[in-house]
Amino acid sequence: MRPLVVIAGPTASGKTHLALELARRVNGELVGADSVQIYRGFDIGSAKPTNAELGTINHHLIDTHEPDERVDAMHYAELADAAIENVQRRKKTPLVVGGTGLWLRALTRGLLDLPAVDTALRAELECEARTQGVETLHRRLAAVDPISANRIHKNDIVRVVRALEVFAQTGTPLGALHTQHKLGALRYRTLFIVLESSMEKLTERIEHRIQKMIASGWFEETRALHARYGDTARALNSVGYREIVAHLKHGVSKEETLRLIRKSTRLYARRQRNWFRGEPDVHIRADANALEYDPLAQRIRYHVQA
Repeated sequence: MRPLVVIAGPTASGKTHLALELARRVNGELVGADSVQIYRGFDIGSAKPTNAELGTINHHLIDTHEPDERVDAMHYAELADAAIENVQRRKKTPLVVGGTGLWLRALTRGLLDLPAVDTALRAELECEARTQGVETLHRRLAAVDPISANRIHKNDIVRVVRALEVFAQTGTPLGALHTQHKLGALRYRTLFIVLESSMEKLTERIEHRIQKMIASGWFEETRALHARYGDTARALNSVGYREIVAHLKHGVSKEETLRLIRKSTRLYARRQRNWFRGEPDVHIRADANALEYDPLAQRIRYHVQA
């Protein structure tokens, strides 16, 4: 199997900074694993690295898709496979970096084989969501698939519809299928690095990041994206963006919006921490500030050359 290096962790854990420092030491290039950074225009709220931060380091799978396109985990794995092959073919080291756990699992191990989309069923469910409200569908999902309903935000129409599709097609809740599913065989010989820190430290970093994002124009960015794409941009339902959209559409005060952004970001970071704690085959777990770049870079060189 081809060697691969993955740097993962919750939001604000320092993944991008670490990946850039390592890339400079190992002749590397970054391959994104972030379900928001992949979309053009979602810059501030996704903490997308700037050109100044990247410098001469190439970063693949950011800014590659329009916001009204859909990229799911399996599609991401195909895109990442191609990017990794491209980097390796040029005798460089790909460093996959991001916090979207399902995408990383799809890349490194594959995912559960689910039935193909039934276009007629999907159209019917999407029509119901528009006419009755997605929250109505979410309540229906909670009745037949409480595991998925607990994991999926009540306004996430894409995932709510998909979970109801799977139940209608198979008669088995999607949550139960995921619970029963065993991880697939390894697709890469992966050196898996997960950045961990206490929730207290993470909360401090999250607060600093949110303040920086607001000052950089996050509200204005979201207003422009929503004006252009409306509700067709899936990423507008991601953490932070959805709270600002509610501010724009429903008049939620800015103070309340900021409170909700802080709360949802902390909850998201906690879910990410729990996800990566459950991932097998993780080789290094550490706070980003506790890692020494040069020894870690040497370990990456050994891994790639082995």
